[in-house]
Parts: sequence; C-alpha cells; structure tokens
Amino acid sequence: MEKEKFYITTAIAYASRKPHIGNTYEIILTDAIARYKKMRGYDVYFMTGTDEHGQKIENIAKEEGIAPKEYVDRVAGTIRGIWDCMSCKYDKFIRTTDDYHEKAVQHIFKKLYDQGDIYKSEYEGWYCEPCESFFTETQVVDGKCPDCGRPVQRMHEEAYFFKMSKYADRLMQYIEDHPGFIEPDQRRKEMVNNFLKPGLQDLCVSRTSFKWGVPVTFDDKHVIYVWIDALSNYITGVGYDTEGTSDLYKKEWPADVHIIGKDIARFHVIYWPIILMALGEPLPKKVFCHPWLLSGVDKMSKSRGNVMYADDLASVFTVDGVRNYVLAEMPYQQDGSITPENLVARYNSDLANNLGNLVNRTLAMTGKYFGGIVPDCTEENDVDRDLREFCEGAWEKMKEQMDTFHVADAIDTVFSVFRRANKYIDETAPWVLAKDEANKARLGTVMYRLLESIRFGALMLAPFLPETSENILKQLNTEETEVAYGRLVSGRPIGEAKVLFARLDEKETLEKLEALSAPKKPVVPKPEDTEEEIGIEEFGKVELRCAKVLTAEPVPKAKKLLKLTVDLGYEERQVVSGIAKYYKPEDLIGKKIALVCNLKPAKLCGVDSNGMILASSDADGTIRVLFLDEAAEPGSRIH
Repeated sequence: MEKEKFYITTAIAYASRKPHIGNTYEIILTDAIARYKKMRGYDVYFMTGTDEHGQKIENIAKEEGIAPKEYVDRVAGTIRGIWDCMSCKYDKFIRTTDDYHEKAVQHIFKKLYDQGDIYKSEYEGWYCEPCESFFTETQVVDGKCPDCGRPVQRMHEEAYFFKMSKYADRLMQYIEDHPGFIEPDQRRKEMVNNFLKPGLQDLCVSRTSFKWGVPVTFDDKHVIYVWIDALSNYITGVGYDTEGTSDLYKKEWPADVHIIGKDIARFHVIYWPIILMALGEPLPKKVFCHPWLLSGVDKMSKSRGNVMYADDLASVFTVDGVRNYVLAEMPYQQDGSITPENLVARYNSDLANNLGNLVNRTLAMTGKYFGGIVPDCTEENDVDRDLREFCEGAWEKMKEQMDTFHVADAIDTVFSVFRRANKYIDETAPWVLAKDEANKARLGTVMYRLLESIRFGALMLAPFLPETSENILKQLNTEETEVAYGRLVSGRPIGEAKVLFARLDEKETLEKLEALSAPKKPVVPKPEDTEEEIGIEEFGKVELRCAKVLTAEPVPKAKKLLKLTVDLGYEERQVVSGIAKYYKPEDLIGKKIALVCNLKPAKLCGVDSNGMILASSDADGTIRVLFLDEAAEPGSRIH
C-alpha cells in the first residue's frame, strides 16, 4: 500500500547572523514532528533553508568589505552546520540564492504582473530595516517598529505593489471554512481581528534602494522584495515554476504544515495564502505558529547580551540534552523560557535521574541476577498489568498530542513511562526477590517487564531524542522497533551497559556556560624569532596565480581532503587540499583562489595534486581559504 505523503517545512532562516537557541528551536521542533510522522508510516518530505536577500545583508556585507554572496555563503554554512549539529534530518535545504529558485521567483512575479495583480507606484512611509517591514503612521509606536522596538526610517521610493485587498474577502472566507488552517487558535483570532477585519493595504513587493535581490526581469531598477522571494521557497523547493511544475511538486503540494514563529504569522497566513490564490495554487493545509523561547522573561537578542547558541549548549548538555530542554519547555501556545539554572535542573531530573538511572540499574540487575540474559516473562499480576496498561495508554496519548502539535505534552508523556518504570522497581523490589531462589520466576518476570518498558519508552522517545533512543536500544541489544508491548525477545543477551547521562554539578556547569558566553578574542601566536628571512629574489621563485574552482569533491577515505579542478586560464589542473572540514564542495565552485603553480606535483591519499591553495590557519587550527576579487582573471599573476 502506498504511503500517505506528509510535506512539512520550517520558515527559512534569515542569513544575516548565526542563529541563537530561540531560532534553533524551530528546526528541532519540526524535526521531532517529521520523525514522528515517519515513525507512523508517512512518506515525509521535510524542507528547511535560508532567506539570503535584502538590504540588511547588503549593508552587513558592505561593512565587512565582501560581496553579499560571499557573506551569505558563510552564514548559510553556519546555519546548516547548527541544524546538522542538532541531529535534524531534513530532505531539502533550499537557499534563495539557488538559481532555480531565483528563476522561478522571476516567473511568479511576471505572471502576477501580467494578470494585473501587481502594479507600479511609489511608496512613502516608515520602514524597519532589521525586520525588513513597512509600517503605516498608525502602526509605528513612538518612532519605533511595533514588532522589534527598534527605530524606523522614513522611506520614499518607486515600487511595485501587490493588490492584497482584491483577495482579502476570499481569504477571510477560507479561514472561516477551514478552522484548523491557523493554529493555535489565538493566532487565528489575532490575524483576523488585527489585520483582515480592519482592511488590507496593498503590499510593496519590489525595492529600488538596494541591489541585493532577485532582479525584476522587465524593470532592472527593481529587485523582488522578500514577501514574494522568500515565501515562494515552499513551492519552488519542490519544483514549482509557472512554466511547468515537477512531479515532486504534484506529489507534495499543498504542504501539510508550515512550522513558523508567531512573529511572522502575518506573512504566512495573510500574504502567502493570497499570493497562492493569485497563482491559482492550493493553500497549505495548516500553518502552526509556535511561541518564542525567552531568555528568562526577555526576548533573546545580542543587544540585551542574553543570547545562547545551540552548539555551545550542546558542548555542555549534549545534543539530546538541548533537544529535550527546548521541546519540553515550550508550551503549545505560551512563550517558553530558558535559563542556565533550569537547563541544569531539567538535565539532571529528566535525563540523569529519571531515564539514565533507570536504564543503568535495570541493566545492572539483569547482569547480576540473570547473567545479562533477558529472562522469561511467565506471569502477569495486577502490578504488572498496571505497568503494561500505563505504557500502552501513554503511547496512545502521545500520538494524540503529537497529531495536534502539543509537543511539550508529548515528550512529558514519554518520560512518564520512565517514571512509571521507576515506580515499578519500588513496587516489586527485585533485590528482595533475588534473596530467595523460590522467587526466581517472579524475579524474571519483573526484570523482563522493566527491560520491555525501557524498550517501549525508548521507541516513543525516538522522535525527540534520536541518539539517546538508539543508544538505549543498543544497550538492550534489540532490533525490535514496533511500539507494541511485550515484543522484547527472551533468552537473548543484553548489550554493553553505558552511562547515558552523568549528573551535572550546578556550580561547575554554570561556570562553563558563563565562559562560553564571554566575548572571545582571537589569540594570534607571535611568530618565532627563528623564522628565516628571505629576499625578494627567493620570493619571486614562487609562482602565484589566480585560479577559478570548476569542480570540487571529497577524496574517498580521506575526511580532511577535497579534490578540486581549477581553471588557470591557459589550462585546467587538479589540486588536493586539506580543507574538507571547513568547506563544503558546493561552497567553493566558482570561487577565485590563489594557487602556488610551480610546486612539485605530489600524491595525497593516492590522488595527484598539482599545486597548493593559499589559506590562513588560526590558533585553533581553523582554516580559511584566501579568496580573490571576483573580477580577477584566471591565470593572472599574483605579485
């Protein structure tokens, strides 16, 4: 039987900076939902990515003295690295600088213009650069953005506008006819009462005051603004194009759910549905607007100095420790909170005490009483039955909670299984049973029930803490993955017992976190006095030339090496470089680099290398390739 499809997306992250833990919560949440759906047998397609155009990025890149594309390449790599670090298994990572996306967006813009939904006029009003949003006189609060609270600036420029009001009534009717379209219901009420009922203004969809964007094909003074560019990723990423759509698009669209933050609800439940209506495409089935993860009681921001990063936290609490915290601490509708003290407390209570201690002592008792062999289960009394029924009920409860996106409640339900198993130990007292050989059969039943409850709970845990779930199943030495009670096979040896989570000392841990958040000043070692000076003649013997990277790929069985084909203008060469840890192949293609051309050829891991790339190496060993000006010609001499 063909699996039912499930297409789920995050909002694409804005590639202006490294995402903090509040931003990262969304990808973890979406990953947990996607894993759960796969577990239930759905054919899941999970897409995330980066939004890479706009005035803010153009300005930041200018300040750093680099091209906007170089800047977003770097930040997109950082974002993807954090998503991967958090064990998030997505199917597609879209970038709005991808060629296919830009072309599709241009076609979308032209189609909407040709059918009269977009027209040219002039914009005059207030603009917030950090939010990339326009506001009316009545929306601005004391000269500041109503969303982020930062100062707005007066803007006047020629622009194209989308006729939002043309579709407002149709959208209102759709929302009324589809009560589950916007969740939680609080967000639906906000959108209807605050934006739709007062009446929609036409939306500015192009800009002339900056150039870093997708050009309007028929008016090169304009670039397509974020609302059409970024929002269209949900369809372009699965193959939508006005000139013909792919089989993947026909299969996946409409999306089953967009997972987004509550701060961008307006764009996703008003602007995006109206754009789709104008295109004649179906609307997503659901938009789930999750709340914010606050730092204590405040919104997380660099200016407040309260930012925490997921990779830093994972170095202290493990990846699953971070996943557990953010999933458990974010309510369905209200904002969640993160503090160093609460991180330690939840790690110790949930992971070290409840789960880790349960697994450790159960496996230890199995080793001590049954030589590490899963014993037979020969009976079921009232206490046993209560444990089984609790586990089975928890699985049904978790499914209901996950199907309605009550994820914090669902992960608590999983941990209730482990709490109930710990209670079962107190109720049955295996150490007392072990004192009398006559109780051997009863002891075997008790230990089997404990091992099976752990297996059952570990499978329920898989969407939330995948690595921990896998580790528990390895320690149980079971490949039985059906969430049905009683499937653990008796007579088989358990695996090697290992500590899942060691209890953390609060004082030491808080000191580690404080050190991680302290400003880091790069340490550059002073050159050794013994460095030998050379003359200009000797330096002149080194032939440095500009080379353009044509292809890049990993060297098999060599984690550090990439094999590049470079264009020197007069010839192409193959070069092997130890930069694989710091650069993905796709990040290098098309870049201009400095190449030592007259270096004696060498073999690295059996692959020929004819040259050497120039790069810097920081005190911690981080390698940064020296990229040249984009205007440099391949083969030109570097002096």
